[in-house]
Amino acid sequence: MSSVEKVCLECGKGIYGRSDKRFCDDACRNAYNNKLNSDQTNMVRNVNNILRKNRRILLEALSGEGMVKIQREKLKRLGFDFKFHTHTFSNNKGQTYNFIYETGYLLLENDWVLIVQKKPL
Repeated sequence: MSSVEKVCLECGKGIYGRSDKRFCDDACRNAYNNKLNSDQTNMVRNVNNILRKNRRILLEALSGEGMVKIQREKLKRLGFDFKFHTHTFSNNKGQTYNFIYETGYLLLENDWVLIVQKKPL
């Protein structure tokens, strides 16, 4: 017969069973981990939302074309956030493209932006 040695980290009820058990059930384990990760999860969710919106705006501007030039101000009016991208690429001319997954842009002179899309692998 086993006596209560530990209590659930979430609800405080006694834990029975394996000696390394930390929660009384799956619901408490999930609730505990959701609270533990909520700040990080909210930040990641917000960044992912911005990245998805930026990608959608670029794809809509491309309209199926391989590349297109657009005014920077127009992208900003559509809600594009230039601070967020997934990676950069520098070509042999020294130009640096900012990419959001497979769709990227290059800042040009006179507030123009060149939007491009990588070819599928």
